[in-house]
Amino acid sequence: MNFINLDIRKIVVLIAVVAIPLLSVNEPRNPEESHWSLKPFAFALGSLQGLYSEFSSGVRGTTALYLDLIDIKLKNRELFQQNAELRAQLGTLTELKLENERLSELIGFKQKSKMELLAAKVIGKDLLPDHKTLTINRGTAQGVKKHLAAITVGGVVGYVFRTSTYTSQILLLTDRYAVIDAIIQRSRARGIVEGSSKDLCRLRYLKRGDDVQVGDLVVTSGLDNIFPKGFPIATVKNVMKSQYGLSQDVELKPVVAPQTLEEIFIVLNSNQENYEIPQD
Repeated sequence: MNFINLDIRKIVVLIAVVAIPLLSVNEPRNPEESHWSLKPFAFALGSLQGLYSEFSSGVRGTTALYLDLIDIKLKNRELFQQNAELRAQLGTLTELKLENERLSELIGFKQKSKMELLAAKVIGKDLLPDHKTLTINRGTAQGVKKHLAAITVGGVVGYVFRTSTYTSQILLLTDRYAVIDAIIQRSRARGIVEGSSKDLCRLRYLKRGDDVQVGDLVVTSGLDNIFPKGFPIATVKNVMKSQYGLSQDVELKPVVAPQTLEEIFIVLNSNQENYEIPQD
């Protein structure tokens, strides 16, 4: 029974395969006169063509989107590189602007000062906890000697403690081995400024009764033959008096931050000049 059914199905399929081409040959040229037997096949073919068209459109759209994303990625990469280059140029221009401002300030200070000043560039820094120095690009060939004062527009930096032909080392006023003879500008009380191995200094050997207050300006006394008299050193940050002690311990904050300097002056005739603080 199954054999007979299988043969019948095969015969039906064979007839359909043979009949469709024959009907297509006899199909009228006018689409309106199409044979009724081809309409289901035409509908199926149209559906397949529609699906293929939609699929093709989807593929084309996806491909176009992918290409657009690649193009956007390339443009973003170019813009990122251009942005980095512009930032670098801006940083360079900013550095040049700041350097010009510093140099203009130094030139103006030198022109107004009666001191004989030698401009120097900082080329090295040693900021270890127990040793704070700067290295400058001026040495004995330019007239630098040991114990010459190092200053900047704002105040005291330190003094020369080692020289070579073309370079010198500056002992910063915050170094614990640095000592500067000083006075309180307001009260004229005298003491010795010593480094404290921090970013601060201390004013030693003040008498217990000496008049010193927080905010007082401490200036050079000129008695050490290193610094010109009256040059700013630091301001009083804290005053400590022991109950039974004979002296005061005064903590100072330097008027300049030596470790941030890039250019300084060496005073070649400090023992012959007195400095007058400009009045605002």
